[in-house]
Amino acid sequence: MIKQILLVGLGGGVGSMLRFVASLISTKYFDFKIPIATLIVNVLGSLLIGIILAYLHKSNAVSSDLKFLLAIGFCGGFTTFSTFAWENLQLFNNQQYFLAILYTLLSLLLCFVGVAGGYFLIKS
Repeated sequence: MIKQILLVGLGGGVGSMLRFVASLISTKYFDFKIPIATLIVNVLGSLLIGIILAYLHKSNAVSSDLKFLLAIGFCGGFTTFSTFAWENLQLFNNQQYFLAILYTLLSLLLCFVGVAGGYFLIKS
């Protein structure tokens, strides 16, 4: 258990640092109307978690240290959106389309309400 926690922490730390570097680079060199760094890391993180978990599943190594280091740690630190995307893919793969759509809409709505609520609670 301690080993898994350390692997997640190590991967998460590296992922968070790379997300920060991506943000620095994008704001320095690009002028987009949307937060392009966040979009890029979310898409890359989603691609990476798909590749990593498919590889681990294919090689029957689902409980390996690589899952904790790369999928949970790195992708989780790089972007939380990757896990969200993976969970939705699992719902679609299980033909639970309504739940996938509900989960997506609830996540977007409730997270927006949460951030707005927290912001206005402290601001007022």
